[in-house]
Amino acid sequence: MVGQTGNLRTANAVCHIDIAGPDIGGLGAFYGAVLGWTVAPRGPGYSQLKTPTLDGALVESETASLTLGVATPDLNAALEAAVAAGGEVVMPLTDNGWVKKAQIRDPAGNLMTLIQA
Repeated sequence: MVGQTGNLRTANAVCHIDIAGPDIGGLGAFYGAVLGWTVAPRGPGYSQLKTPTLDGALVESETASLTLGVATPDLNAALEAAVAAGGEVVMPLTDNGWVKKAQIRDPAGNLMTLIQA
């Protein structure tokens, strides 16, 4: 695996971010003005986000949050390790046709998306 190029991702590296809030239009305008990030609306409640180092998304949600996505070479093993280390699986392995991912909470309650590298 080499850096994020197409579907290739560096193992165990942050490779995606989700920024959530109730007004993704406003969030897109904010991050575009402050950081020059590119926002491309992709449907109701979802926009793709491009930064100089990684891609992400703006997601409509009642509450604000920032979720990191981390590439893992073995998604099932990472989920098992998360539970064994005191975490919780909150979204089981999901294949949406273009990416396999799952979500976990660490022992403090922080949400993280694990993405099959």
